[in-house]
Amino acid sequence: MPHDITLLTTVAGGLGLAFVFALLAVRLRLPPILGYLLAGVAAGPFTPGFVADAGLAGQLAEIGVILLMFGVGLHFSIAELLAVRRIAVPGAIAQIAAATGLGALVAHAWGLPWGTGIVFGLSLSVASTVVLLRALEDRGILESADGRIAVGWLIVEDLVTVLALVLLPVLAGALGGEGGEGGGAADGRSLAATLGITLVKLTVFAALMLVVGRRAIPWLLGRVVGTESRELFTLAVLAIALGIAVGAAALFDVSFALGAFLAGVIVAESDFSHEAATNALPLQDAFSVLFFVSVGMLFDPAILVQRPLEVLAVVLIVLVGKSLASLAIVLLFRYSLHTALTISASLAQIGEFSFILAALGVSLGLLPPEMQSLVVAGALLSITLNPFVFRTVDPLWRWVQARRGVAEALERPAGALAELPPGVDHERLRDHVVLVGYGRVGAPIADELALHGIPHVIVEQSRETAESLRERGLPVIYGDATRPEILAHAHLERARLVVVAAPDAFQARAILALTRELNPSVEVLVRTHSDAERSFLEQHGAAQALVGERALAVSLTRAALQRFGVPYDLEQVAARTLHATP
Repeated sequence: MPHDITLLTTVAGGLGLAFVFALLAVRLRLPPILGYLLAGVAAGPFTPGFVADAGLAGQLAEIGVILLMFGVGLHFSIAELLAVRRIAVPGAIAQIAAATGLGALVAHAWGLPWGTGIVFGLSLSVASTVVLLRALEDRGILESADGRIAVGWLIVEDLVTVLALVLLPVLAGALGGEGGEGGGAADGRSLAATLGITLVKLTVFAALMLVVGRRAIPWLLGRVVGTESRELFTLAVLAIALGIAVGAAALFDVSFALGAFLAGVIVAESDFSHEAATNALPLQDAFSVLFFVSVGMLFDPAILVQRPLEVLAVVLIVLVGKSLASLAIVLLFRYSLHTALTISASLAQIGEFSFILAALGVSLGLLPPEMQSLVVAGALLSITLNPFVFRTVDPLWRWVQARRGVAEALERPAGALAELPPGVDHERLRDHVVLVGYGRVGAPIADELALHGIPHVIVEQSRETAESLRERGLPVIYGDATRPEILAHAHLERARLVVVAAPDAFQARAILALTRELNPSVEVLVRTHSDAERSFLEQHGAAQALVGERALAVSLTRAALQRFGVPYDLEQVAARTLHATP
């Protein structure tokens, strides 16, 4: 060719291979991110055939990191984090500490310094946003109580990662990296001074973004929207993301990742966040793919043969160590076993933030290149195995539930929250409704029952929601409705109707079976997601199983009112219910 086409062949080869391998992964019902990493392995220098330019791939990966972190900031939700803060914040921090400690201990046992071990362990402690959200969506539990806790936990992990990206370059010397060995008094004073300067720069940058950027960026986007040019708006969003990331690194010595993250947070607060996310998504996806391809290029498959025990140790830390740590943490906070199993399965993988941390560790001299290959190997294997880990949640939960002694040993009582509030007259709770789930479907049903004076008890699996409802004086019990003691506290034996408004289909099956055992005469109305599930539930004792969401709230409310013989105006019920359903 008469001119250099290295960039073109790197992009075309990387995207082409990523498409082929991702398509194969999806056909095998595996996350597409696994295909992107395998495409990088195929395009890397350690495998025969096409070899992409590693230098160019690295620069393209930097753009991928910037857009990836911009997307994280754009979808960052303070409200979601605050809703589950009591478990997500301490839980995520404790889990990161536990996984980092495990990684550091294993690395030290291999003869590596503690500083290397800490960076290595930190790389293994954070889960992949892409993999986790996809897993929750595939199982239809993203909007459930367990899904909200997992997302909140993930947000905290993202924030800890952003903080680590800022502090690692400052602490590199103290950890044994390129900054020196550290440890003396002079080194301590130098470290304190460097850390202080970094924190001052970080504070100035954050203040500048929150004061100036918070006004200037929405104003700029508003002016661009006025041009009615979609292309110009997309260009403005990309210029903001890349410009702030590069400017933050050049002027304030903070990472590209932090600059891009804060840019995303500012744009998310504007009136144009939805359009920004929609327009930037294609380029964000494309460069994120190239980021994963570039990571795969760093992986030497020979490590699987040369160091199989080390690879196995990494996989065990990610799949077993992290899972057991998160399981124990969630149970210690008195959440249900099903929630604990779901969270532990969600976090049993590593991904993009692990690669970013490992790459930074290598650049700072804190992590040997072969350790980075171990991190990539751990990601490849954990992402592959994560769907199978998820499939063990319900069988494990059923196994424990069938053994009351084990269940009682694992699930500590939730105290007063597992019983009706003191102000509830237990004697008046006869022929009442037991409403399971106070979400988008359950909340309007509860409001309608209260409006018509129908006695009811709410069973809610989200501890935060249960506490909030108690503050409002509602008759709510916190707990898993698949446990007989929880339904006993709701006086199921005296109830006339059970309405299962929770979105978990397996939970609905378990509740239906338990109600038939504890009170065969009670009628059960069930929310479900498919005609096949509806047929199954109705064949196994449900009085009625309804499919949908917004209209489902109306249908369940109407069915409940009909069974109590309460006169109602269907149009008014529909108007109130649909208005209350987001």
